[in-house]
Amino acid sequence: MQVRGLIGARGISPAAEFLHSAGEQLGGSAWKVVPTLCWLNSSDGFLVGLCVAGCAVSAVLIGGFAPGPCALVLWGFYLSLCSVGSPFLNFQWDALLLETALLAVFYLPWKWRPDWSRETPVSRVARWLLWWLLFRLMFASGVVKLSSGDETWRSLSALRVHFETQPLPLWTAWYVHHFPPWLLRAMEAIMFAIELIVPFLIVAPRRLRHAGAVILVAFQVAILVTGNYAFFNWLTIALCLLLFDDAAWPRRWRARFAPDVDGTPAAVWPLRVFGPVAGLIAIVTFMPLLDAFRTGWRWPEPFSGLREALAPLRSFNGYGLFAVMTTTRSEISIEGSDDGVNWQAYRFGWKPGNVRIAPALVAPHQPRLDWQMWFAALSDYQHNPWIIRFLVRLLEDSPEVIALLDWNPFANHPPRYVRAVVCEYHFIRWGEDGWWTRGPEKLYCPVISLRKETP
Repeated sequence: MQVRGLIGARGISPAAEFLHSAGEQLGGSAWKVVPTLCWLNSSDGFLVGLCVAGCAVSAVLIGGFAPGPCALVLWGFYLSLCSVGSPFLNFQWDALLLETALLAVFYLPWKWRPDWSRETPVSRVARWLLWWLLFRLMFASGVVKLSSGDETWRSLSALRVHFETQPLPLWTAWYVHHFPPWLLRAMEAIMFAIELIVPFLIVAPRRLRHAGAVILVAFQVAILVTGNYAFFNWLTIALCLLLFDDAAWPRRWRARFAPDVDGTPAAVWPLRVFGPVAGLIAIVTFMPLLDAFRTGWRWPEPFSGLREALAPLRSFNGYGLFAVMTTTRSEISIEGSDDGVNWQAYRFGWKPGNVRIAPALVAPHQPRLDWQMWFAALSDYQHNPWIIRFLVRLLEDSPEVIALLDWNPFANHPPRYVRAVVCEYHFIRWGEDGWWTRGPEKLYCPVISLRKETP
C-alpha cells in the first residue's frame, strides 16, 4: 500500500537511486553491504511484487506447507525491502521480524506437509534461541533506560510525558496521561520490574515460566491499548506463546490439537550442523546486550569484524525503545501555497494535526510517513534530507506520494510553493474542548519552489 510512495521511482526515497549510489561508492561489494533482491530489478512493479509474493508465501506458511523453507523465503523478501527502505523500514520491529523469521528457519520443520497430528517436529535448540531473543528484547529495554542516564526514567517521571509525546498515541492515552502522578510513578516502577526481573522467569521451572509469560503478554497488551506500535506488540506476544507447553492450554484444546506422541521434539537440523550456527548466533546477539551495560567500549577483533560482517543481515540485533524520553511534542505541518502568502496544510491520516480530531487506532498497520514525521520533528531538516525530497514530490504532484496523505488541498494542480512549519502540541486538560492544544508556529524548512523566480 505504501511501497511506491516511499521507495518507488516517484517516491520519497527511490530504491533505484539508492542502489545506484551504493553501486558507485562500493563497487562489486555493494551487494554484501546492501543484501537485496532489488539488485535484479528495482522497478515499482518488482517492489510491489515482493510485497504480493510475501503475502502469498505467508498464506502457504499459515496453511502448514513447507514451514522452514517458507520462513527462509519470507526472511529474504523482507530483508530485501528493509535494505532499500531507509529511513522508512529502520524500526526496531522490522529488525525483530527479521530476527524472528531467521530463527524460525531453524525452528520449523523442513517438510512439505508436516503431520502435526502425529509429531512435534521443532528444534529444541532453536526454541532456546527464540527464548533468548525474547529475553534480550525485554531485558535490554529496561537496561537502556537506566544506562542512558536520562533523569526522567531514574526519577520515575517518564510516564508523566510519555503518553502525550509518543509517536502515534491512541485516544485512550489522553485518559492515562491524566492519571494522578503517584499512579504514573507506580506504573513506571512496575514497568521496570517487568523488564528487568520477569525475563529471568523464561528459564525458570514451568509454572514460573508460564506466570512470566502471562505477565509479559499483559504488559504488551497494556502498551498496545494506548499507542500505535505497528506489529511490535503482536510479534512480542507471539514470542511469549513459545514459553507455554502443551499442558498449559485448556484440556479441550489439547484433545483437538495435541499430537499423538509423547511431546518430545523431533530433530529438525542435525546438532553437528546447527550447533556451531547456534553458538555463533548466541555470541553475536550477546554483544549488543553487553553494550547496553558498557557504553563507549569497542569490541576487539575478531568479534567486531564478525559483527560488522553480519550487520547488513539485520538479524542479530540490540533492542531498547525510548532509552531517552522525549519530554515535549513537536509536530511538523506541511503547507502549500500558490502565491507565497496564503498557505494550506496537507493532512496526514494518523499523526496529530487537527486539534479536534481524536488520536485513532491504526496498528498493526504502520503509516510509515506519519511515523517518520515524528522523528523528523526531533531535529532539523538538515538531518532529515528525505523531507526535502518529500516536499519536492508534492511540488511535482507525485500521485504515489500524495496517496500517503489523507487530504490534498491542491487536488486540481500542484502548489507553487511548499514549506514546513513546526509547533508544540499538548493534550488538553479535563473540561476543555477537543484533544490537543497547539502552540505558536515557527519555520522548520524554508519555502521551496520548482520555478525560478524573476527579480
